Amino acid sequence: MPRPKRKASSSSNARSESTNGTASATTKRGKLDLSRPHPHAKDTEDFGIVLREYYPPEMCNERVHAYNDGTLERPIEELQRSYEDTLEARGSVQAGSAVVHWFKSDLRLHDNRALQMAYQVAREHKVPLICLYILSPQDLTAHLSSPARVDLTLRTLGVLKRDLNELDIPLYMETQEKRKAIPKRIVGLCKEWGASHLFANMEYEVDELRREAKLVRMCAENGVRFEAAHDACVVTPGKLHSQQGKQYAVYSPWFRAWCAFLKENPEYLEVAEEPGSNPGDARKHFKELFDSQVPTTPENKTLSDEERERFRQLYPEGEHEALRRLEAFLEEKARDYGDQRNYLSGETTSVLSPYFASGCLSARTAVDQARKANKGLLDRNQTGHMSWISEVAWRDFYKHVLVHWPYICMNKCFKPEFTNLEWEYDEEQFDVWCQGKTGFPIVDAAMRQLNHAAWMHNRSRMVVSSFLSKDLLIDWRRGERYFMEHLIDGDFASNHGGWGFGSSTGVDPQPYFRIFNPVRQSERFDPDGEYIRKWVPELREVEGNAIHDPYGRGAGEVAKKNGYPQAVVDHAKSRDRALARYKAAQGH
Repeated sequence: MPRPKRKASSSSNARSESTNGTASATTKRGKLDLSRPHPHAKDTEDFGIVLREYYPPEMCNERVHAYNDGTLERPIEELQRSYEDTLEARGSVQAGSAVVHWFKSDLRLHDNRALQMAYQVAREHKVPLICLYILSPQDLTAHLSSPARVDLTLRTLGVLKRDLNELDIPLYMETQEKRKAIPKRIVGLCKEWGASHLFANMEYEVDELRREAKLVRMCAENGVRFEAAHDACVVTPGKLHSQQGKQYAVYSPWFRAWCAFLKENPEYLEVAEEPGSNPGDARKHFKELFDSQVPTTPENKTLSDEERERFRQLYPEGEHEALRRLEAFLEEKARDYGDQRNYLSGETTSVLSPYFASGCLSARTAVDQARKANKGLLDRNQTGHMSWISEVAWRDFYKHVLVHWPYICMNKCFKPEFTNLEWEYDEEQFDVWCQGKTGFPIVDAAMRQLNHAAWMHNRSRMVVSSFLSKDLLIDWRRGERYFMEHLIDGDFASNHGGWGFGSSTGVDPQPYFRIFNPVRQSERFDPDGEYIRKWVPELREVEGNAIHDPYGRGAGEVAKKNGYPQAVVDHAKSRDRALARYKAAQGH
């Protein structure tokens, strides 16, 4: 049943402030109260944007500015400070009876920097290497991980366990119900195994950086040296600055700096070797760890038998499949990628994003292989290879943005003024968008692809995000959540960046008046309607260009007969409404 329409009101805004007891605009000492919530906090909570079970109410915009001007410490700075404060304690750590590598979103042996570091220390001291994975159902829920992605992760763990087993390296896996207990549990396992060295690859989201900072200190207090390696990005966040010494907020100059940096620092594209056989006798000292089983799927992340089989066919698990797909793409499709990548019918892209997201494939390996295929060049020669390298680099860019502007990981947008925008919190229209029943064929095809395949073409992502935020004027953050809860390649930084683009609230320099016309997008990128006919069977009988707008181009009877709805909004009127609301939010 559709839920009733609900629109933001002044009374609900006032309720949010009084509920949280921070209605005052000033604090003690006459300064702004950075702890008070945003005036629309109750709306974002009621509409399912802020998960209050895990997080505080939406922050006020002044708190955003406090991160920007350095008043509030960024999580990456908190982690760096934890390393500085424990330098002496970590430096005095002696070799133990084992070395531990903690797997997170880096489920591979090939080109895994922290794993290679752990292996080298174990080999130096001739002690066993133990690998660890902890499943946190609370993290999966708080981070909106989709059942499809959880399934791919668990399947990949099975491949990883098998590959490590062949090297006599155990992979100990467990489920930790309380996410806050993970640091203490890891320290406890290290002490139980006699390990004084712990390695992991860094994740750049706020929760993870703060957890790592806590773990660095906790380990140091317990005689364990914890090292978190930069591995997720080709170029480490913080390494690229404009001539004014500032972090880039626009992709094109950032990408030029990224390419220049890699030419000057080629070691950043050096691929880490896979570990060899365990340098210590793990089967003698830690035999029981080899019996560890892949954790069971949390109840709220389960798939039906049909879905599970479908996703296994679409996205076989593990790094071997990821490397196979990379090689096949570079051999068969990369040359034409620049010309073909935006077309929706046919397989014109690499579909490697699920493997990047789960860590089966490193961005560094992908760029290195593409560069080799492009005669050793990053930004010239074959336009197809160049274009694909640039697309992979977007993943770096969005992570760099996340590290420097961490509030985007806290339900805020890069341009915080747009959190003041008067959104339509319309549950019924949101539902028809989710189901692919908006009456705009290209939008509906894309949403149905997402719901069936847990994946969507990038061009489609831009179309549907623009449609939700501008044609329907529904708060883009609810769409961002829906994507994360359904995509098999859900990556927070990239997903947020894409929604920032579609809603004009992110780092993209184009102003808010860029609003995609769904029909024109359809005509341009699905000219023959193949994509629409594949995913919207009600329109398969529609001929010619009427497929893009059946009710407006004389095919209304066919569409109606087969149950396809009329458009939920008039695009021209919706465009005018969006322009007025965005303009008002900017104070113009």
